[in-house]
Amino acid sequence: MSNTRNINLRKLSVLGLFIALGYVCLFVFRFRVQFLTLDFKDVFITLAGFIYGPVAAATVAFIEALLELFTVSSTGFWGAIMNFAGSAAFSVTASVIYKYNKSYKGAVTGLISAVFSTTAVMMVANLIITPIYTNTDIKTVANMILPLLLPFNLIKSVLNAVLTFVLYKPISQALRSMHILPESESRFSFNKRTVCGLIVACIILIISVALMVFLLGGDFEMVKNS
Repeated sequence: MSNTRNINLRKLSVLGLFIALGYVCLFVFRFRVQFLTLDFKDVFITLAGFIYGPVAAATVAFIEALLELFTVSSTGFWGAIMNFAGSAAFSVTASVIYKYNKSYKGAVTGLISAVFSTTAVMMVANLIITPIYTNTDIKTVANMILPLLLPFNLIKSVLNAVLTFVLYKPISQALRSMHILPESESRFSFNKRTVCGLIVACIILIISVALMVFLLGGDFEMVKNS
């Protein structure tokens, strides 16, 4: 009983840590691209999912959406729904695949799948929800898909995928070295292939940032939260 309680407390502590880190991202690394917002909270939501599974990912995504709604969001209830939909689509997709294939290939496959599933979900959400809180019609939003919404959501998802890939092992190993997490059965370890993957990930990261600025006409600024 005591051992189970300790495990549950450690799990809650780790999930609380990832919630806090994701929330900090909303203040430190939050950018405005026209009326859209770029942030990296999905990285920490997905890390929680990689460690504890898709249910944990969905739970953390929900809590993050609530925190954002009541503090820094300017889009209200509808924006919170979209934030949760995007974060859950990304983190749950990645963590479901990684749960059943805890390897380098599983991590990469999960993150690539998350990029496409999130982009698809956000396209549908944009068409349904964006007209409501922006007081525009569906045709106007549909006309923004190719020049703005599709590249933004695709590049945002790629950035989150790359950062998740880069940060997962260092953060999980640090938590295990502090005996906060138990030893993992994951076969996702550091070797030549992992190093090459990290190099490729960093290149993709740089290209994605350049594309975000270039394709969206330089309308890219950091959000200053008061």
